Amino acid sequence: MEARSFPLAVVLASVLCLCRSYTLRGGSVSWVVPANDVAEDADLSEEDAPALLVDSAGLWKQAYSSPNVVGDSAQSPVELVESENDNVAQLSSRLFSYRLEKVQKPASRSSSPPSAPPPHQETARTARYIAHQSDWGHLATISNQDKVTDGLPFGNIFSVSDGPADNSTGVIYFYVTPMDTTVSDLRSNPHASLTFSEAEGEFCRQMAFDPEDPRCARLTLTGKMVEVAPEEVAFAKEAMFSRHPVMAKWPVGHKWFFMKLDLIQVWLQDWTGGISLVPLEDYFKATPF
Repeated sequence: MEARSFPLAVVLASVLCLCRSYTLRGGSVSWVVPANDVAEDADLSEEDAPALLVDSAGLWKQAYSSPNVVGDSAQSPVELVESENDNVAQLSSRLFSYRLEKVQKPASRSSSPPSAPPPHQETARTARYIAHQSDWGHLATISNQDKVTDGLPFGNIFSVSDGPADNSTGVIYFYVTPMDTTVSDLRSNPHASLTFSEAEGEFCRQMAFDPEDPRCARLTLTGKMVEVAPEEVAFAKEAMFSRHPVMAKWPVGHKWFFMKLDLIQVWLQDWTGGISLVPLEDYFKATPF
């Protein structure tokens, strides 16, 4: 099916007139919805989304059929709301997966930009800088899953934090669920490697470095994943939720809990000359700021 299009001027005018707005995103669709049509802490369900779009005169920008729907037809939010049969909720669920995102305003000029990376010769500081600036990383474990040959490596992406923005510890915290394949692997073998790339930040983009360029630093932390002790949970929660606020609304039924990487080795690839082993004592003494 061909996408329905609007004149560019109409689309730009609609977007520019929104002082505060939200975006509804699906696999192939997105709409901008005025903020006064939805509460600040709204928990938007799939059944509510079509009605919200109609009530707010949201733009129906694309109409592609979902691969999960038999046939090649797709309905607009208006058509979904006007339908009186009992299949409306099921149809909207099958067509789209909605999530609510606040549209970010450009940062003000008074906002302080992230600090510049340390000189590459200062390996310990560079390692701490990358660990603190990274919001996510690639965690490699040894798999025990039936679908993955036992004993082979398995990689997964995790949101992480080494502390609130103004309190770097160098200890990497995770917020995980037993339902995750990686957590299941860690139950049988807690050893893991976590890799960060400086390409996540602005430095490599500003310098036009490819993520594989050795001048775009990569940090690998190896160790054992352990559950956070009860006396440390409060700090781990502050560290994770301050950096990833949406975690506070994740389903409690998934039995989330906090883990951290108990470091054994710190490896840094920065600039040319190969990988460097950063002594743990130097790593923890260094400051990322």
